Amino acid sequence: MQNRLFDTAVQELKYKVIKELIRAYDRGIDNEIFRDVPIKIMPGPKASLRCCVYKERAILQERLKLAMGGDKENPNVVEVIDIACDECPVDGIFVTPACRGCISHRCAEACPKGAITIIDKHAVVDKEKCIECGKCAAACPYNAIILQKRPCVASCKANAIKVNADKKAVIDNDKCVGCGACVYQCPFGAISDKSYILDALDILKNSDNNKKYKVYALIAPAIVAQFNYARIEQIVTGMKKLGFFDIVETALGADMTLAEEAEELKERGTMTSSCCPSFVRYVEINFPELKKYISSTPSPMVMAGRLIKAMDSTAKVIFVGPCTSKKFEYKSEKAEGSIDCVLSFEELQAFLDARDIDVSTLEDTHLDNASYYGRIFARSGGLTEGVAAMAKEKGFDAKPVAMSGLEECKKQLLMLKVGKSPFNFFEGMACDGGCVNGALCLHHGPKSLTDVNKYGAEAKEKTVENTVKLFKLSGALDKEADNDKK
Repeated sequence: MQNRLFDTAVQELKYKVIKELIRAYDRGIDNEIFRDVPIKIMPGPKASLRCCVYKERAILQERLKLAMGGDKENPNVVEVIDIACDECPVDGIFVTPACRGCISHRCAEACPKGAITIIDKHAVVDKEKCIECGKCAAACPYNAIILQKRPCVASCKANAIKVNADKKAVIDNDKCVGCGACVYQCPFGAISDKSYILDALDILKNSDNNKKYKVYALIAPAIVAQFNYARIEQIVTGMKKLGFFDIVETALGADMTLAEEAEELKERGTMTSSCCPSFVRYVEINFPELKKYISSTPSPMVMAGRLIKAMDSTAKVIFVGPCTSKKFEYKSEKAEGSIDCVLSFEELQAFLDARDIDVSTLEDTHLDNASYYGRIFARSGGLTEGVAAMAKEKGFDAKPVAMSGLEECKKQLLMLKVGKSPFNFFEGMACDGGCVNGALCLHHGPKSLTDVNKYGAEAKEKTVENTVKLFKLSGALDKEADNDKK
């Protein structure tokens, strides 16, 4: 497959592993999979990515283990592949050849620990004294000093990643919020998410073509910006060919969440959102005194899952979305009983291709079970826009702010903590730009935002109440049709 979908070759490599795992599942998995799959993906004899083909295959074996669920003893959905984590430079302050040996010595003067000395007209850093504060880099008039951080460490705004004595990345599970930024940013793919594709395959297979129970797919609204070679309506048709009984927009759950959060805000006066589980966990870990402000309303994924199961008590629900955060959430107590499995967009693409389903050739299956506001939850600011509209409709004052990415969340939460914030509703998104830039999206960029806005505008229903009523009505009609068949 051409790299027409993915931002990086790392994503494509992960996709290939999952695709081959699905094909092996269809044939019947045996112990030979750990030999056969790496050889098929990296046939050799020359290495294409690493020092030798044998190391490439060894890393692929570890990727295969993650694709099969990863370390069962590790509760985190994100893991480090130690053998793949060996190419990054050592962290720290680095003086480049651009140093001109100037006589002002601003770098040395700025250093609070006296870690910089001038030797032979060149700045030299004492690593034993250096605390990597970056003040010397900021002071240098030639930008000749850089603070060199590993991409994973730099991308983790929760400060959950450190480098151990063996120069391997280590994730602190007590600090990790499950956002997956490190998964997307690691240039060597040494940090990856666990896959629950085998669980999804079992759920579909054991349904006996939806005769024993019906399997529903909940698709996150960000999906509209992902499969750029086909229409969303064709993706829905392709998913039905995979064995799903019905495809439901998680945006429907977003409509329900919006309605409840607006009512909750009216009662409480000040509140933070609960839609992004990584944001919620960030607040719980880093701002425990602000936990009282977190909305008690379930996330859109949980809301939609509960609605489906209320209509069909035997239903199985598989969420398909853009982030590791939902893989983290579905294992939590808050989501218990509402969601049975979570897959990423990357995994959905692998699933379709493993079954040789070319969605671009399929007919359309339309989706009309969410409003404009529900669909734009996929981008930062979507929830605040909806809350503002609901507040106006219900006659109370809402001053919402959209916080895009954990750095922006930190700034606004600090203002709330000290009582200096002019806002009373805080929409938190762990990913910059929102779910459209989730770590497990096929690709990222400004076009994704445009696609989501366009998809929202295409919603037939503009009000939250009507979408929920229509979905419940369609469920009632389906049950009536089933009874007629009996």
